[in-house]
Parts: sequence; structure tokens; C-alpha cells
Amino acid sequence: MGKLNCFTLIQSWRNQRVRGAGREVVSSLFSHFKKKKSKSTTQQRPVCRLQAAPKEKDKSSIQCLECYDRNLYIGTKDSTVQHLILPNSTNGDLNPVWGKTREGRVRKLGSNNPVAQLRVVPVFNHLLVLWDRSLSALNMFSLEPVPTLQKIQHVSLFELCDSAPAAEAGCVQMVTSSSRRKAIRIHVVGVDKWEVVREVALLQEPVALAVDGGSVCVATCDKYLLCDVQSGCSEELFPHSHNRQHAFVTSVGRGEFLLNGPESLGMFVMKTGICQRPPLQWPREVLAAGVCFPYILALQPHVLSVYSMLDQQHKQTVTLSGAKGLFSAPDGVLVFTGRDIFSLGLVPFKEQIQALVEHDRVEEALLLLDGVQSRRPLDSYKELQKSIACLAGFVHFYKQSFSEAKDLFIKGELDPREIIRLYPDMQSCLCEDFESQFDEVNRSRDLRLLWHEDRNTFHHYLDFLGDFLRAVRETEEGLKCGTMVDCSLLRLYTELGDEENLQRLVGFPNECMLDHCVPVLEKHNRYFALGLLYQSHGKLTDAIETWVKIADGSHVDPSCSDIYAHIVWTLSQLEDQDIVWKFADWTLQRNQEIGAQIFTKRTPDGQLETQAIITLLEKYPQALLLYLEFLIYELKSEEVAHHSRLAMGYVSHTMQEETESDLRGKLQKLLWESEFYDITTVYERVKSTALHMEKAILLSRRGEHSHALQVLVHQEKDLQAAEVFCSRAAQGQDSQFRKALLLILLQIYLTSDDLTSAAVDLLNDNPLVFAAEKVIQLLPDSWSVQLVSKFLAGSLRETFHQRWMAKLKMALAQAELMQHRVSWIQASKSKFRLDKEQRCKVCQRGFTEPQFACTPRGELIHTGCTDFSAL
Repeated sequence: MGKLNCFTLIQSWRNQRVRGAGREVVSSLFSHFKKKKSKSTTQQRPVCRLQAAPKEKDKSSIQCLECYDRNLYIGTKDSTVQHLILPNSTNGDLNPVWGKTREGRVRKLGSNNPVAQLRVVPVFNHLLVLWDRSLSALNMFSLEPVPTLQKIQHVSLFELCDSAPAAEAGCVQMVTSSSRRKAIRIHVVGVDKWEVVREVALLQEPVALAVDGGSVCVATCDKYLLCDVQSGCSEELFPHSHNRQHAFVTSVGRGEFLLNGPESLGMFVMKTGICQRPPLQWPREVLAAGVCFPYILALQPHVLSVYSMLDQQHKQTVTLSGAKGLFSAPDGVLVFTGRDIFSLGLVPFKEQIQALVEHDRVEEALLLLDGVQSRRPLDSYKELQKSIACLAGFVHFYKQSFSEAKDLFIKGELDPREIIRLYPDMQSCLCEDFESQFDEVNRSRDLRLLWHEDRNTFHHYLDFLGDFLRAVRETEEGLKCGTMVDCSLLRLYTELGDEENLQRLVGFPNECMLDHCVPVLEKHNRYFALGLLYQSHGKLTDAIETWVKIADGSHVDPSCSDIYAHIVWTLSQLEDQDIVWKFADWTLQRNQEIGAQIFTKRTPDGQLETQAIITLLEKYPQALLLYLEFLIYELKSEEVAHHSRLAMGYVSHTMQEETESDLRGKLQKLLWESEFYDITTVYERVKSTALHMEKAILLSRRGEHSHALQVLVHQEKDLQAAEVFCSRAAQGQDSQFRKALLLILLQIYLTSDDLTSAAVDLLNDNPLVFAAEKVIQLLPDSWSVQLVSKFLAGSLRETFHQRWMAKLKMALAQAELMQHRVSWIQASKSKFRLDKEQRCKVCQRGFTEPQFACTPRGELIHTGCTDFSAL
């Protein structure tokens, strides 16, 4: 019987070779993206090697492993348990730092039967050992037997339950399989005792089992079963055709098991009996499987295959020789042969993901990142996610998948300057001290070559630049370098001729540098946009002067079809009055009607001094009229000077125009409706003109209605206008006023022999207006009755109608009076008793005077309360 020598475990990553105590120690890594052997995997160099005499090599071969923290336990074929103490670990995984492994205790259990299983119960410092069909407990440090825990005989398999409620109660649950009975037993393990609490009968002997919480998955010789620890119920999953060695079950965690299923499939089964993942297609004759999330490691005698749980794809193959089993840990796996133990540790996830991106496997990189974060959160997950998203974005960018690239750049919060710097013509927009974080990614790519070789494709890249910068302009990343983003957008829009976006950019608040952007706009004759840029930066005078040069022809820029109207609108919105006054003359000289809008389109709160405007507009009569109209009709001015000035202006313009215009209608409207102009002044102005209607209106406003009608009849010679004048002048008056005006008009007609027919028509057309007795007295003796018969008939008919209506009203009034008298008589015959305590039904006050009133319901009220009694 040989003795185990000291094991040495020293960290050695990525094929580094270290020599110590006469032994070679190398740790192997595995990487998820290399299917073939690469620099991230090593040759079969052991972490530790069992040293034994040549004759005892087979007897001392390794049968099983157990590892907890820095404690490594080895069970051998010759019934020996070896304890090793590993050096301190920097990250708590299977990867030790440089240093020597200390040898702990070694215990020989008895006969040469092999040690089948080792499990640590750290809460009690127990090491459970399955040897020679019996389960015993040793102290995990001294390897001395625990005297209070006697052996459990006839055990073929066992596993510990990771149950939180049991751990809180100071005990651990354990599942054993009997070597004599077709059953599994549930034990409660304490610090000094263990006992069976439940037994679940099976139809066949278990050959493998795994435990996850309160569920046990059992493999028999031809099927897999799922058992519930609490209820003792079992459920058949599916059959298999493996021998005892190849039927195995592994706990994946979170109530999930991995089984070596039929047809070389690795089946994932939840404790509820359902499958939530697709199966793995792995090789035949898999000896064991381990879980190192997010990877599944399938062990064969000469090969270790690595699969991803995220996409069920084969990721890597590690060549081994004579492998017998493995031990899984969160950050790696130990694989052992008869004499050697190999350590395979995870490559840091960040390196894995970056390597995937570098190999253009972007979807796999993002899938791995999200999958790892869900189970093993990384401290730098957010930053890593951003970095990977940006790297993935560059991959799509160079593939011209611009939509995907933009989304990834935004998701990764990419500094916009990283994109701007890729465009040769845009680099002048960046500050000199900017250092790219993605030089390695973009170093081999040059868009300048694309510009010379394929203009059409390069144009697509320019479109992407605009889309991306617009999308990030208001984000946190965009605001950090807003000046460079806006300068780049301005240069891009200018060179592409994108007038709409260019004007939108410079027309609103922006961070463009004038020293950089002004020459660009001037070079490309974008003077209208240049004015907008000046305006957005508060240089209003420069802006308007630039636009004035366009209007005067000094600058040519077809991007604005009506630059003059834009200048007027801008001046009408300015609060700076000095600038308005500076450009007012130029605006009015060009077009008085439009130029007046710099005063008439202003907001009520932004009005300039009225008299100063009127003084300026003295030189521009048309503009003055428009402004006075604005004062009167919009601002509701009641100044006599404004109304009189407008009326006089209308008169002057009307006299200057040879044809009828709208101005005369405006003048007449003003003269009829305004109450604030000086009638005498205006009349003196029109008295000697041909504006007869206006003279008539003014005379009427002075009360000289007869004179006004004479002007219309004899000077204007428009009889119809005279009749209309009577109706217009009578608006707002009683009906008698219009009758009086028409009577005056009739008298004027009767004084002229030429107007006899007009007088007849006036009488016949208005029989209800004139009183027959008054008209007959005015008519000449030479007129016959037949001439005015129509008038007389209509007038008499109206007279009779009025008389009958008057009689009818009188009759109705007499009937109503009669009803009141009847009610009075009836009331006077009634008696009313008025006591001292009697109260008025309306005001509830007592009666202090002998007079009172009575309602129709017989209630007494004060005479003064009669108006309220009906309420």
C-alpha cells in the first residue's frame, strides 16, 4: 500500500509553466468562443499529480474530489482521503494565487475499497465519506471520525439538500440510496446526529441522483424519475438506454436538472417536470456533466466539451487523456484522471465578450452579456454593457447596417465625437485634446478611401452621421459636447445641401461656434442660414444686415424665396427698438404696405411709441394709413387726432385715385361709425371736393339732414342713394326719425319739376311711412288723385288697420279691467280676522298698521309685500 506524497497547487494561467518542489503545475483555462485549441486553452498539464510507487499506481488512483473554499479533498481507490489546503485566492474561485499548497491530513479508511463520494457539510465542519457501501462522517480538518455520528450502512449513493429552511433550523437534509432496497431515504443531519425522516419507495434501484432544494431527480437502469422530498411523491420523466456508468443527473440550480437523455441529448428538466430550454446535442458515452454558468461541461474519457446554456451551442473542446470525473464550481471546474487533476477556469466574461465582438459575433456577445447578468451580476455590468453595445455598433456601422448601429450606439451611450472623428472633413469640428476610446476598432478603417472609391456608399455614411447626431443631440452624451455636435451637423447639412435641416438647426438655440461655422456658410453661399445663425446667437444687427444684402442683390442665396417678408416679420418680433428704427426706413422704402407690418404685427406688449411711428410714417402715406387703421380697429384707439388723421388720409388718397377704390368705402364706414373724429375739420376738407356722399354723411352727423339730402339729390344726383341714406342715418333711432327724413326728401323732390316722378315713386313705394293728411297738404294742386292713388289706397288701408287694432286693444283692456273689478267685489265681501299675534306670510313680521292685503289663497300680507307674494 503506497502513501500519497505532498500535492502542490500553484496558479499558472494561459500556458505559463511553473516549477516547484520538483513538480510542474499548470492551470488550464477555457474560453467559450473557441471550439478548437487556442491560446486560451492549454495542453494536458496537471494542477497536481499523484506521486506513487510504480507498483501502486493503480491502487492509489483518484476516484472522487470535493472542494470547499481553500480545502481540497481527494478520495482514492485504496480507501484513502487526502486533505490539501490551497493558497489564498484573490477572487474566491478555483484559481489560486502564487504560493505553495499545504498538505493537510491523510486518512486511511480501512480495506482497499475505493472512496465513492465526498461531501462537505461546512456548517458542522463535517466531511461525509461514502466508502465500502457505508456513509461515515469525519472532521473536515482533522479527518477524525465524528464519534456521535455512526455509520449508515448499505448506502450506494448520497447527496446533500441545499435547503434554506433546514439550514436556519440548524440541520441539513441529505438523500441516500439504499444498496439493499429500491428506495431513497431523506435524512436530517445535525452536528451530532442524523436520522431518517422519510423514505420514498421506487420500482427500480437508483444508479444516480441529484438534489435541488426539495426535489430529487433519480436515474434508474432505464428511466429518470422526479421525487418530491416533502410529499414523497415520484413522477416518471422519460426512459433512457444508457448503462449504469453513463446514466447521470446534475443539478443546474434554481430547481433545474441536467440529465443524460436518450439519443445523446442533454435534457434540462425543471422540478415541476417541464423543460424550459432546448436540449443539448452532445457526444455519446458522456461520463459526467458539470455546470459552470452559463456553460455546461460534458466529460468523455479523452475530451471535455463545453456548451452554452444560453443558445445550446457547442463552444469549445478540451483534449484530455484518461479523464474519470469532474468537480464543478461557479468559476471553473476540476477534471481528474487516475493520477492528475486539471483546473479549468473561466476566462473573464469581459474578455470573452470583447473577443466575440472582435470576431464579429455580436449577437452572441450581447446574449452572453445579458445571460450572465441575470444569474451572476457583474459589478461593472452597465459600463461593460455600454462598451460592448458600442463595439457591436461599430461592427454594424462598417457593414452599413445603420439602423442597428444607431440603436446600439445610443444604447451604449457612445460619445458622439467617436463617430465624428471617423469622417475626415468633420475632424476640424473636434477639439484637439479629444482621445478616442475605440482606436483599436477603427484604426484599420478609413472613410477617406471610401470617399474617393465609392461616392454613393460614402453618401450613405453621411446620412447616418446626420441621423445619429440628431438622435443624440439632446441626450446627456450629446450635451457634453454640444458645440462639436452642432458644428458637425452644420457642416454636414451645408455640404449635403439639406436646407430644411440646416435652417432648423441654426434657427433655434444651438452651440455652433461662429468662428468655425460662419466661413463654412459663406463658402457655400448659405447667407440666409448665416443670418439665422447670427440671430440665434443674439447678433440681431448682423443677421438683418446679412438678409438685407440678399434682398439688395449683394448676396445670392436662393434658399429663401421671400427674404424681404422674412426681414419684416423678424423686425416685427424684435424687442430691441433701436434695431427696428435702424432698418425701418429701408423696409418702408422697399414696400410701404408690407413694411408697415413691422409696427402693425407687433404684440400688444411690444408696441413702440405711437407718435414716433406716426412722425416716421409722415413720409410714407400708404403705410401711415395702415398704421392708423391698426390703431383704431385693432388697438381701439379713441384719440380724436388718430380718427381725424385717418379720415383726412382717406380723403387725400381718394382724391388722388382716378377710379373707385376700397378706400372710399373705408372712408364712408369711418364717417358713419366713428364717434371720435373732428367733423368740422373733415367737412372743410371735403366741402370743395366731389365726395358728395361723404359731405352728406358729415352734414347728417352735424344734424343738417335737409342739407345733406339736397347734396345727394342735386349734387350727387343719385336718388336711390338718397333713400338709402335715410335708412342708414336712421339706424339706432326710432321709426319716426326715418319717417321725418323721408318726408324731408319728399319735400325736396316736390320743389323741382324734374323730380315729380321721383316724388310719386317715393310715395307709392312707402305708403305706410307717410301720413296721408300731411302729404295731401304738400302735394301741388295740379296733381290728380289717380297719380297718387296707389299711395292713398295703401295709406288709408294702414290707417284703418291701425284704428281697428287700437279698438281691439281697448276692448281687451276693458275686459281685463272688468275681471279685476269682479275679483275686488268678491274680496270685499269676505271678512278677515286680524289678531295682534298675526304674522305676514311673506316677511313673517307683525301688522302695525290697519292696511293689509290678501293673497288669492286667503293669506294676509303687508301691502308692501305684495310684490313678493308671487315668489
